[in-house]
Amino acid sequence: MNQQEFVNLITPFKDKLFRMAKRLLVSTEEAEDATQEVLVKLWKNNNVLSNYSSVEAFAMTMTKNYCLDQLKSKRASNLQIVHNDYSDRAASVQKQVEDKDSWSLVEKIIESLPEQQRLIIQMRDIEEYEFAEIAKIMEMNETAVRVALSRARKEIREQLVKKHNYGIA
Repeated sequence: MNQQEFVNLITPFKDKLFRMAKRLLVSTEEAEDATQEVLVKLWKNNNVLSNYSSVEAFAMTMTKNYCLDQLKSKRASNLQIVHNDYSDRAASVQKQVEDKDSWSLVEKIIESLPEQQRLIIQMRDIEEYEFAEIAKIMEMNETAVRVALSRARKEIREQLVKKHNYGIA
């Protein structure tokens, strides 16, 4: 596979790799480094990429594993998961403030979820992966992915209702 074929193969999903790395590592610089490392590994093994039914799923799995390794290392011990891509430019200032507060609460709730549920929420609700793809990346069966997603969404919903009804977070 030549360089142009490789670029054409990777381009459609390289931003997803970055977003997954950013979700896990928080730091833009760390996420960029992780994405670059995964792309280098893919390039070094480009002769076997055709053996995979989904290069994207393979790359996402590599990204997830690389980031988890980074999180386990000493230099990444103080990283936390956040998501700050949300903005609503058409809303009033009051609405923007309310939305930001709500999104901050959702981020806080997501941070408190178990790691597996955080990753599944990221892949399904933000990256919009299909259950089969998530199952392959997470090395789980589809039913387990659906159950974990359901539990994560239920926890987020319950915490939001508690906050909005009682002001408790």
